[in-house]
Amino acid sequence: MPIAVTANQDLSRYEIRVDGEVAGFTRFVPDGDSLVFPHTEIDAKFAGQGLAKTLIRAVLDDVRAQGRKVVALCPFVKSFIEKNPGYQDLLA
Repeated sequence: MPIAVTANQDLSRYEIRVDGEVAGFTRFVPDGDSLVFPHTEIDAKFAGQGLAKTLIRAVLDDVRAQGRKVVALCPFVKSFIEKNPGYQDLLA
């Protein structure tokens, strides 16, 4: 099952797709040189497959590549960063 994470600028969110179907997303709000992440959601149909972790890891890697910072309002994003010290430098 092919998995892809892409930025959907029109909807201000990053999406994770499984076999072309949107399985979940994390919303973002640009704020200067940071992106604020208020909410992450995985469709119940795809729950328990580790897709939220895959999504957030890809998003944080993209934020780093852009040279931006993260404001983690979403509890899942915040928890992911706390549990993965390699991403803590991204916190604004």
